[in-house]
Amino acid sequence: MAADDSRPLTLRDVSEASGVSEMTVSRVLRNRGDVSQATREKVLEAAKTLGYVPNKIAGALASQRVNLVAVIIPSLRNMVFPEVLSGISSVLEETELQPVVGVTDYLPEKEERVLYEMLSWRPSGVIVAGLEHTEAARAMLKASGIPVVEIMDTDGKPIDCAVGISHRRAGREMARAILKQGYHNIGFMGTKMPLDHRARKRFEGFTEALAKEGVEVIDQEFYSGGSALAKGREMTKAMLEREPELDFLYYSNDMIAAGGLLHLLDAGIDIPGQIGLAGFNGVELLDGLPRRLATMDACRAEIGRKAAQIISGRVDNPEAEFEPIIELAPKLDYGDTLKRR
Repeated sequence: MAADDSRPLTLRDVSEASGVSEMTVSRVLRNRGDVSQATREKVLEAAKTLGYVPNKIAGALASQRVNLVAVIIPSLRNMVFPEVLSGISSVLEETELQPVVGVTDYLPEKEERVLYEMLSWRPSGVIVAGLEHTEAARAMLKASGIPVVEIMDTDGKPIDCAVGISHRRAGREMARAILKQGYHNIGFMGTKMPLDHRARKRFEGFTEALAKEGVEVIDQEFYSGGSALAKGREMTKAMLEREPELDFLYYSNDMIAAGGLLHLLDAGIDIPGQIGLAGFNGVELLDGLPRRLATMDACRAEIGRKAAQIISGRVDNPEAEFEPIIELAPKLDYGDTLKRR
């Protein structure tokens, strides 16, 4: 093949470069059949030298599947999801499967479009965040004929399998911990609930547990967009000006909680004596804050690993059975901002 030849490389090019048949080249590159180690190394070296990449689509025409796993998440800016992706990758890198990521920005209509495009490539499986989808998205997932794992949430009925935590339970556990430490004047700050179903469920569990003890959230505020740290500072300042008697602030995630913490420290407020606060997610990046936030670990990497294990297991053995719902248990970390008696 001439150095300036821009045509796509073929098996024949690798065959000629390695001195073996095209069938043998195909076997080596697909890791199939009985081929000697010496021949295998010769073929792989020729392919590497030429820069040859196998045409997976051609093989997929026969199998109706490509070795891709569609991973559909709401955001890459939220530090939660890169950890989930890390867990997924740690499992899939030991297989022939490769994750391909689509981002929905928490918009159901965008999730629908992303699903449509990804499923048109006939992936081997789908990992999708959340249990709430449009009717069209649910119909596509059900009709796909491939393993589907919904992640992050177990408060609902999955299409196929689900791996995550109960966010309602997480909210209830946080409320009980706060009340146990003697806090009763509570404010809440979080993301826009219609878009973030998991935050909404935590808030529902939280207020349900408070109500059982005759306690109500005194003030609440929601935000969307912008810097979470800056929003946390801004909302905390405004809420305490409105309701100076508050003695605890619960945030739907650690980033806005970190902003709230920085405001309280700047204001010289005793934490957790005068005001306690807690977030959610257990974000390691925030370990360097002047005070360690009370929070709850959402088991992100483990969720990713278990979801990928289900997909790879089902691809290897379509008849394999897995639990339809795998619920993990997040742990409460009191940190330095939730007092303990």
